[in-house]
Amino acid sequence: MTPRRLAALAFLLLAVIGAFVFRSHPPEPTAAIRNPPPASTPPPPATLESRSPNLAPFDPAEFPLVAGLNAPDSTIAHDLDLLQQLLDAWRTNFPREGNPVGENFEITAALLGDNALGLALLPKKHPALNARGELCDRWGTPFWFHALSGERMEIHSAGPDRAFATADDVAWTPQ
Repeated sequence: MTPRRLAALAFLLLAVIGAFVFRSHPPEPTAAIRNPPPASTPPPPATLESRSPNLAPFDPAEFPLVAGLNAPDSTIAHDLDLLQQLLDAWRTNFPREGNPVGENFEITAALLGDNALGLALLPKKHPALNARGELCDRWGTPFWFHALSGERMEIHSAGPDRAFATADDVAWTPQ
């Protein structure tokens, strides 16, 4: 074997080992990712019409888990608990994948059925969805999802003032 081929083989072997190590030990999120977005001036309150482009009601019997999400007679704590149950249902159906990944709109798309099984755990016409396809809290602000690990997801709501990193923020952190 020539030295050039031996070097190429060694490089290929190192690349395969590196890929394996990276997959089994993903890097820790940076501090910028761990902290919620900085506080900003809240936009004007969203109307129900601007939050969901297709407001035809969904059948709660088809999606009982999220039927009470953002219900007027409920609380933000209950909403966050429902979202954790929704993520638990995801992990049950996709045990090898762990949490859905990405920004809010990517996580929401996976929950809407943009996944390997085409399984929708959330209806496309749920009033908690905005026009950009993001899951929003009861005040119209998109939730902030923070993966603590492949199996644990923290969910943040900006609260009534619609600004993150203020005193009225509400977060659900799994045990």
